[in-house]
Amino acid sequence: RLADSGPVAAGFWRLFLALPLLAILAAVNRQPLRGFTPAAWWAMAGAGAFFGLDLASWHLGIALTRLGNVTLFGNSSSLILMVWGLAVLRRWPRRSEATAILFTLAGAAILLGRSLEVSAATFRGDLLCLLAGLFYTGYILLLQRARERLGNWSLLFWSSVAGSPVLLAIALAAREPVWPGQWWPLIGLMLCSQIAGQGMLVYALRHFSPLVIGLSLMTQPAIAVLAGWLAFDETLALSDFLGMALVGAGLVLARAGMKES
Repeated sequence: RLADSGPVAAGFWRLFLALPLLAILAAVNRQPLRGFTPAAWWAMAGAGAFFGLDLASWHLGIALTRLGNVTLFGNSSSLILMVWGLAVLRRWPRRSEATAILFTLAGAAILLGRSLEVSAATFRGDLLCLLAGLFYTGYILLLQRARERLGNWSLLFWSSVAGSPVLLAIALAAREPVWPGQWWPLIGLMLCSQIAGQGMLVYALRHFSPLVIGLSLMTQPAIAVLAGWLAFDETLALSDFLGMALVGAGLVLARAGMKES
C-alpha cells in the first residue's frame, strides 16, 4: 500500500530486486543454479508462474479490501490443499475434516457478506485474494515436489526468475506505473517478504506437509488486522471477528484431522 508504483508492479520489484541476493545466498550455501533435470526446470517455471499470478491477484486485492481479509483469504490455500488431498486419496472427508470445511466456508461467507455490505470494491478485493489463494496452492504443490531434491535458495531464485516477467507483463498490460518514485517500500517488501518470508517457507517445505505450511501461515490475519488498525485506521465489526473465528476454528479442526490420518 505504501509503494508508489502500481500494485502488480510492486510484486515485480519484490521478485526482481531479490535475484542478486538470492544468487549470493545460493552460492554461499553451495546450492547450484544449473544442472537440473527437465522435470525440475518445469516445476520451477510452473511454480514461478503460479507465484507471479498469486502476487498479481493478492497485490490488487490489498488496495481493495481490509488487511485482515487480505491475509485470511490469501492464505485459503490451507483449506484448498486439504480438499485437494482428499481428492487425490479418492475418499470422503472424515467428520473433523467435513466440520473444518463447513466452519471455514461459513466464516468466509460472513466476511464476504460484510465486504459486499461495505462496498462492491471491497467485495472484489476479497475475491481477488481468494483467487490468489488458488494460485498459491499450485505454487506450494509444485515447490513441494522440487524441494525434495533442490536447495531452498536455488529453488527460490529460479521461481523468482520465472515469476518476474509474469508480473511485469500484467503490470504493463494494466498500464500501471512501474518505475517507483521512492524505493524503500519495495526494498522492505523484498527483504521481509521474498528473502526472509519465502526463504523460510521454501526451507520448511522439505520438513512439513503443504497443509501444515498453509495452516501455519494463518497466523498472519491477526497481525494484519493490527497493522490495518495502527497504520490505516481500519475498524472491524463483531461479525468480522465471528467470521475470522469460524475460519480459524475450521483450520484448527483441519490440523487435528490431519493428525488423525
